[in-house]
Amino acid sequence: MRSIQTSVEVALSAVKPLEGLLSYRAYCLAQTRRARQEAARRRDRSPVSGTALEPVGEVEGLVYGRDPEGGGLFLMDVADPSPWARLLADVSRYRHTPEAFHASLAQSRTAHVYAPKVEWIRETLRLHGFERPQVLEVTTAPSDLTALLKASGICAEVMTVDEMALRTNGEATACRPAQAAVLLESLDRVDDPAALVRAVARGVEPGGLVFITALVSSGFDVNVLGLRNLYVYPPDRTNCFSLQGLKRLWQQAGFTLVEVSTPGMLDVEIVQRHLTHDPSLPLSAFERHLLDADQETRDAFQAFLQQQGLSSFARLVVKKL
Repeated sequence: MRSIQTSVEVALSAVKPLEGLLSYRAYCLAQTRRARQEAARRRDRSPVSGTALEPVGEVEGLVYGRDPEGGGLFLMDVADPSPWARLLADVSRYRHTPEAFHASLAQSRTAHVYAPKVEWIRETLRLHGFERPQVLEVTTAPSDLTALLKASGICAEVMTVDEMALRTNGEATACRPAQAAVLLESLDRVDDPAALVRAVARGVEPGGLVFITALVSSGFDVNVLGLRNLYVYPPDRTNCFSLQGLKRLWQQAGFTLVEVSTPGMLDVEIVQRHLTHDPSLPLSAFERHLLDADQETRDAFQAFLQQQGLSSFARLVVKKL
């Protein structure tokens, strides 16, 4: 099984600046509350272990529960599938408007977020002997990845399917069986991630690869900040699996692990920015000492997080048995 690190440096301001995030986050929270008012539904069991979730705190009144076995964090009250699908579609559209910070950083995010993912997919497919496979992209449109995948030449066809439609219907009815699938943070957003994984399993041929990215609760900045982490909010972070929980979710669905990496570059800077935003954050003496260290020390610690699977950005490749 592979584990990959990166030495590429990207500033937080180039991809998801904390200050720019706040208005987008407020919009997401307001739309989540509206969807829940339409048709609220309680999730009291872990999608990984099935054990009862333990309430651990709130994100502006929205309660999250913790999986006592796997450590993941899950929004406990969601909406029924139809309003949740409308919520994801609304937020995705808003993300591409001038009001959201993403629009002003579109070129930078393409260069630093999406283009490296296309290269990751290309290289992994090459290593496993796939030549121009049929690729199932599981997302909520519009997707910034679709055009890049099509232009890359690595796929014979990109079949984009709505993540909530796939989760609800249980199969990619409009698509032929795929040799590969891509889920960029889809499991972070949907109301029933286990159902989505089962549906993907039915849409991928035996021996096919699935590429997954996710924010994980076992990573440094989420561990340090908990629900004070301003990057944890619904619907974008409805689910925040631990790395172990994410692996287990796919293994339970009949997949084997090909790559498990946490090549995140921003954990330390995220905590720094939060401390600047709120100097009263309850950080330990060690954490404050680390943040006060020189750039070389902070970079070395971030590299350690990558190497030991302790960054909050996770990247998996799994193979269907």
